[in-house]
Amino acid sequence: MFMIPLCYGLLFWGMLYVDTGTAAVLELSLTPVTLLGFALLLGDERYDGRRLFAILLGAAGLCILFGPEAYAGWTHADQQGRGLRLLAMTAVASAAVIYAWGSVLARPLLEVYSSDFIAGFTTLFGGAFLILISLVVEPGAAAALKGDWGWPAWVGWLFLVLFGSFIGYTLFIRLLHEIGASRAGAFAFVSPVIAVVLGMITYGEEVSLIDIIGMAIMLFAAFLALRERKQETSSASPPLIPRSARAVAEHERRRAHPAANQP
Repeated sequence: MFMIPLCYGLLFWGMLYVDTGTAAVLELSLTPVTLLGFALLLGDERYDGRRLFAILLGAAGLCILFGPEAYAGWTHADQQGRGLRLLAMTAVASAAVIYAWGSVLARPLLEVYSSDFIAGFTTLFGGAFLILISLVVEPGAAAALKGDWGWPAWVGWLFLVLFGSFIGYTLFIRLLHEIGASRAGAFAFVSPVIAVVLGMITYGEEVSLIDIIGMAIMLFAAFLALRERKQETSSASPPLIPRSARAVAEHERRRAHPAANQP
């Protein structure tokens, strides 16, 4: 529910009324910040000042890269358009928060079930639920099921299914299990750089010095976030939000007997 229907439903609606620069700043900067925040609140990770600095540095790099486009889109909108844009921006930001919350909540399940199973289950049933909701509330959803989209749309859909869901989402779930939520969220600082480079190669888009500075900052931030200290022995800390005694006991049992958690 969190990672597919609630997140992508809000995100795709919001992107109808928000320019790509604003959406990129909101989604890609909030995702790693909220991943770290929820991981700390729920006791999944311990506080690390270096990692927090890396995430904030990456968010600054995103603002440098996409900020001018976001500002231009806001200033050119009329008063009525600004109200709709503000609502759409709230939806995009909420999608990032919900996705991060769902990611941290899903991590205990990865101690019981395989990463591929969790990725497939959430994608299959989350996508099916989102289709049902769209059939109820979205005009033209039923007609879209006929598949009369044209080949460019089909190619885009196939690309997203293969690289976005089958490969990208599955890799994210694996990283979520192996290295934790905040470090897995560092992908948000690498994806925009790849997008800009592909745009430059494929469409001949111009890249300014400001763009290069923003991308360099984001790549350095990703390096800091993913770099692991040798003295780190545990990735967990006492949760800021207390859990029940039963939940704590179950968590300790899984840590003590990891082999017994496999299905």
